[in-house]
Amino acid sequence: MNTRPIRFFHRGEVVEVGDLPPTTTVLQYLREHAACTGTKEGCAEGDCGACTVIQGELDAAGQLQLRNVNACTQFLPTLDGRALLTVEDLGGPARLNPAQQALVTCHGSQCGFCTPGFVMTLTALYERHQSAGTRPDRQQLADDLAGNLCRCTGYRPILDAGEQMFDAPAQVIDRAPLTAALQALAADEPLDFHHPAGRFHAPQTVQDLALLRETYPDATLLAGSTDIGLWVNKQFRALPHLIYTGRVTALREIRTEGDALWIGATASLEDAWGALAALAPSLAELWRRFASPPVRHAGTLGGNIANGSPIGDGAPALIALGAEVVLRQGLQQRRLPLEQFYLGYMQKDLRPGEFVEAMVVPKPDTSWAISAHKISKRHDSDISAVCAVLAVQLRNGTVQQARFAFGGMAAIVKRAATAEAAVLGQPWVQATADAAAAALPQDFTPLTDMRASDRYRLKVAQNLMRKLWLETLDRKTITVWRAGRLAA
Repeated sequence: MNTRPIRFFHRGEVVEVGDLPPTTTVLQYLREHAACTGTKEGCAEGDCGACTVIQGELDAAGQLQLRNVNACTQFLPTLDGRALLTVEDLGGPARLNPAQQALVTCHGSQCGFCTPGFVMTLTALYERHQSAGTRPDRQQLADDLAGNLCRCTGYRPILDAGEQMFDAPAQVIDRAPLTAALQALAADEPLDFHHPAGRFHAPQTVQDLALLRETYPDATLLAGSTDIGLWVNKQFRALPHLIYTGRVTALREIRTEGDALWIGATASLEDAWGALAALAPSLAELWRRFASPPVRHAGTLGGNIANGSPIGDGAPALIALGAEVVLRQGLQQRRLPLEQFYLGYMQKDLRPGEFVEAMVVPKPDTSWAISAHKISKRHDSDISAVCAVLAVQLRNGTVQQARFAFGGMAAIVKRAATAEAAVLGQPWVQATADAAAAALPQDFTPLTDMRASDRYRLKVAQNLMRKLWLETLDRKTITVWRAGRLAA
């Protein structure tokens, strides 16, 4: 018997659902139970964006935040206490909303299957910029649309529509009823949802989460569901017991802690990467290419780290920055350098009943040069063949410290210890970078798979070591270096 039903705001009212399995996706609920078929199913893994919806929730300051997410990977109970907006909530035959009207005017749709997803992403973008009093340029529009795939129209008219929707008189979503509903839902008891197919806990404090984790160490911890959702959609796995971390407000906190940055485990990938890019601006491009905006809005950095994937893009950046991972078990905390957290392929130093609470990232000073690169077949929304984040600390032209972190090169994300040793105490010149590149075969024996061959991975990694050196040069020196190379 349910302690209470799942409660969320949808179609202008608070909806209660108490008879569906906890792993029912939001997309399944919309199409099969709510008769909202404007939201489409394409890939069912968060890549194509046909299922894009807008999720609303109140932030720590009580302000309504609207973000586009993929409905196909989100489990229905994660909506508890939140608002769900679909294409049916926008405009109508008599008056289209700005994104819809602009797509019509600019001929931004052919078959139309992907169009509702584009509308929802453009609407989320429109709301964000209208609220901030800003207007995106064409590249920003393209970056925001990286999670929406169109196979027939082409992106030129869609980008035209994104620009044109800001020319019309402002027409924004009425936030008052959403805010009022979410404020009322906030008074609900934490969700402990029972169903014959499984149980779903949604604690709201770190202490309650720690107690549940100790009590049920075999339960599956669920954060953004961008990975675990695929266990159900693609692998058809049964998940009879879920503990959801997404309602623990304290775990979303990003704050300064001395000379370091504390990033709570459930801070979204978007917010966490934004904070990391503020520490190290060279990470901005990696941030933009880490999955897609809908995935980054739902996924969490702590989940990406706890996953332990050797091709995850979060770990190389954090390891290169010298981050520690904060682990919690009951009332006990322990910290260890992130690179020591990974023991082997998909193996972590994580004890029964323990979970990732936060990452602590030292703030690099100006003596650090940091280079970050993601190598993949597609520019957007692809898995890395190689992800490299390379950091050197330079004083008086000499390397004081080095942290070279690579993903996609081994069974775990790891540092290139031999390459680091090759540069320590050496003058930072081309020969030193070449020595680090030459040492990489001693650190890694890459594999060959569908993304890249072993030879390609190693060659790319070596070239990125040399690129790090080039990126530390001033423009005048680079011009002289290039002239010499051409003359040779």
